Amino acid sequence: MSKNTTTSFGWPALVVVLTIILTVMSYAFRQSWSRQVTLESTSLIQSEKIASAEAQIKDLAQQILVLESEDQRVKNNTLQKEIASLKAIYNTTLVQYEDILNLREQSASKTTVLENLLADILAAISKNDLKTAQDISKKLAAEITKEKSRLASLAQTAFVAIPASVPAKTTPPSSGFGRQKVTVEGLGDYLVDIVAGDLGSTKVIVDTASTSTCANNCPVMSLASYAARTGAYAGVNGSYFCPASYPGCAGKTNSFDLLLMNKDKVYFNSDNNVYSNNPGVVFGSGYIRFLSAVSGWGRDTGIDSMISNYPLLLSGGSITFGGNSDPKQGSRGNRSFVASKGNTVYIGVVHGVTVAESARVLKAMGMENALNLDSGGSTALWSGGYKVGPGRDLPNAILFVRK
Repeated sequence: MSKNTTTSFGWPALVVVLTIILTVMSYAFRQSWSRQVTLESTSLIQSEKIASAEAQIKDLAQQILVLESEDQRVKNNTLQKEIASLKAIYNTTLVQYEDILNLREQSASKTTVLENLLADILAAISKNDLKTAQDISKKLAAEITKEKSRLASLAQTAFVAIPASVPAKTTPPSSGFGRQKVTVEGLGDYLVDIVAGDLGSTKVIVDTASTSTCANNCPVMSLASYAARTGAYAGVNGSYFCPASYPGCAGKTNSFDLLLMNKDKVYFNSDNNVYSNNPGVVFGSGYIRFLSAVSGWGRDTGIDSMISNYPLLLSGGSITFGGNSDPKQGSRGNRSFVASKGNTVYIGVVHGVTVAESARVLKAMGMENALNLDSGGSTALWSGGYKVGPGRDLPNAILFVRK
């Protein structure tokens, strides 16, 4: 009798909770685009609401599992199907939302239709009208595919407009910040923002918002904040991580899983990178060393810092990445990097390129070694102020500090 009472109470409560969550998400999604606020403020608001909603959705999923495990629920095949349909449409919606977030990071994207369809799906789910939600979801999937195809086609010809005042040269600056137009034979002209730091006078460090490995709800900071607290004269965004605004990052918000040693000699994610084939870069006292795979690196704390990311773009003056099947790396956008030539370290951003094209641009500039960093909404470059960005808040950053 007690189990039956609990069961009959659980499902209505589940529907109420889901309705509230989805209504709030639908309202927040529409409202955030109706107001003309700055990109940074909008991103912060969305990140906070998504993070809150994702935590509730995770609890909701657990409630569904509990309901399914109850004997009476198992016997109710009709209700089982309803729960399965509810989970399926919601999981699909989360993936579609993340697709929209990714598309929005591309300057040429057009996502208004996609956003409206997503809001309609959320409204239908909140009314428990799963059939309508599924029908709209199919339309949204088709529209997302269409937009991805349009951007892919556009990427074949689209280049960033380069102001006439930007000097055309392939040699990087000897020190400090420079903005230049780089011509790559067979490709075209590219805009590059770059900062040079001579290792004789510059110490390269990696700073982290967290004091140790973090798996979820990890602290993040703006690149400007990293520069301010370390006294850095320049900096760039660091490794790939899981932003709070991505639904797929629920349960691992703002975390990163690549190997890193920060300025305080603390190694992050050491255990899960023992056999990692991801490349990395080591910053020592007066030297820089690029690694083809961090599995070959010990946990030496005698260095200043190290960070892993991918792919490795150049090694010994040769291009090591010519492209792959990853659509994110194959689309054009602003690509952050760390590179070296002789005794000079460079950080910067190549604008409007695929990852493979950024390798060719850096090769044309005479770089000997280069590692790709995070990009998209994380892209930021600091040199006495933002030269690119500010982008989203970051769990780690590469910084130039004067010795």
